[in-house]
Amino acid sequence: MNQMKGEKEKNQTVISSFIFRDLPIPPEDQPLFYVLFLAMYLTTVMGNLIIIILILLDSHLHTPMYFFLSNLSFSDFCFSFVTMPKLLNNMQSQVPSISYVGCLTQMYFFMVFGNMENFLLMVMAYDRYVAICFPLHYSSIMSPKLCVCLALLSWVITMLHSMLHTLLLARLSFCEDNVIPQFFCDISALLKLACSDIFINELMIFVLAGPFMVIPFSLIIVSYVKIVSSILKVSSARVIHKVFSTCGSHLSVVSLFYGTIIGVYLCPSVNNSTVKETVIGMMYTVVTPMLNPFIYSLRNRDMKETLIRVLCKKKISL
Repeated sequence: MNQMKGEKEKNQTVISSFIFRDLPIPPEDQPLFYVLFLAMYLTTVMGNLIIIILILLDSHLHTPMYFFLSNLSFSDFCFSFVTMPKLLNNMQSQVPSISYVGCLTQMYFFMVFGNMENFLLMVMAYDRYVAICFPLHYSSIMSPKLCVCLALLSWVITMLHSMLHTLLLARLSFCEDNVIPQFFCDISALLKLACSDIFINELMIFVLAGPFMVIPFSLIIVSYVKIVSSILKVSSARVIHKVFSTCGSHLSVVSLFYGTIIGVYLCPSVNNSTVKETVIGMMYTVVTPMLNPFIYSLRNRDMKETLIRVLCKKKISL
């Protein structure tokens, strides 16, 4: 037993950096995919910035719904910034690596903005529930003070949650195998590389999974069940169409967000398919933040009208 302990301690080393697994892309196709990923990243940045700027410029969009949407766009913008620049840089280097401190930092912000989107989608579902089920009391319930408190509370909770997991991970020792089987630093991948006892880490992940994943998702489902039961009592087809057009964007984003999370964490590849894991990871970290602005702008009449007004003002000024 002492011999086994000695061998384990011998295999432990001070890790100064981690190496990302190479993307399953043939060398001759690397330049093409680099341009593709760069275009997707720039589209994500521009799309989310445009939404934030439009909401700030147009007083008609200074409502609770668009206040939370601006926070969601900011979160998506930061979420893509956490992973994409490093991915693009690694595609240009011979050894796709990241420092130990850089990896923990990336993991922290990755969790912050990922969890933030989760909480914002829950708050936005509650906002739609109040707007549709209690329209006469909407302004008094969703007051500016409550909206700011909900947003601040979401940011504080996600930061504390991410800091807890980062500090718990920082106390672990790692073996000589420092290859992360992904293109970003994910807590589940890093725990597999640890040589220390990860019981506390896994326990905290299990304990906090309810408050941070199950409860928000359940509240979103309950909100939409209440919304559907409320609009079914209305006989007007115009009202029903208006409700579904208002909620359609949010439902699309919810489906995309939770669908990719299920693919990444709850349905891992059985045969450790590198291609499948990379594609699902790309959907979660790259495609979702890129599509959200298009979903909200293309399906939202207010956003399209605001964009047209801003562009017309610029043409007149020119």
